[in-house]
Amino acid sequence: MKLLVTGAAGMLGQRVVADAAAREWDVVGIDLPDADLTDEHAAREVIARHAPDAIVHCAAWTDVDGAEEREDAALKVNADASRYVARGARHVDARVVAVSTDYVFDGSLTGRPYVESDPTAPLGAYGRTKLAGELVIAAELDDHAIARTAWLFGAGGKNFCETMLGLAATRDRVAVVTDQVGSPTWTGHLSPALLDLAANDLRGPVHTAGGGQCSWHALTVELFTLAGVDCEVGETTAAEFQRPAPRPAWSVMATERSDEGAPVLPPWQDGVRGFIEERTAP
Repeated sequence: MKLLVTGAAGMLGQRVVADAAAREWDVVGIDLPDADLTDEHAAREVIARHAPDAIVHCAAWTDVDGAEEREDAALKVNADASRYVARGARHVDARVVAVSTDYVFDGSLTGRPYVESDPTAPLGAYGRTKLAGELVIAAELDDHAIARTAWLFGAGGKNFCETMLGLAATRDRVAVVTDQVGSPTWTGHLSPALLDLAANDLRGPVHTAGGGQCSWHALTVELFTLAGVDCEVGETTAAEFQRPAPRPAWSVMATERSDEGAPVLPPWQDGVRGFIEERTAP
């Protein structure tokens, strides 16, 4: 497999490159110094030069609050660049696996996880721009998969778990939201799933989030317990913890396509354990 990974300097992209190399794939990672994917000529040129069999498209605008303030800029990264990557892939007959998000849903569903056939309805700019990216890839390229994930954490980048451990090092108590529930996902579990999708022919949206569900508060309790951190985890609500961008109250995700070959990720608790182990590894 000859693989091209966009956003290779990011938290997820780094992991995908490393895991592909471990599979002995011919993998190349690119990021902004290599090509500005919001420039169609640059995007198509770098894809033509490497001529991959598949592209794992991790490059994205991921600043949720920043997207609310600069939606045009986020749209350029999340939609325009995705369109150009898809066009470049079509030119070299490559498959695209693009990473998307639970934020394409509004969080109003209750009682069960979101599955691939549920209607999208983003609440904010980040979700709108990521959904726009999904739609342009589907319009430009038949051979694609959209890997929707949620609450991503891992080594090598800014994320909730890393932030909470940093706070616990300087505080005796943190207050964490209890009324937002989702499916935390470790990069160490998502990355192999993306590679599996790159190697098969499953098309369209595929939900690739950690198994099970919890609140941000419960995630923090589990994180501190496994890390041996002595810090009290207090409770708060989303309304009390104001942020510029709205967040879905319900981000629990599962796949209804496992019988088609969709990967099923391990429980989120296993991901937290893996994250702690990778942080403490020599």
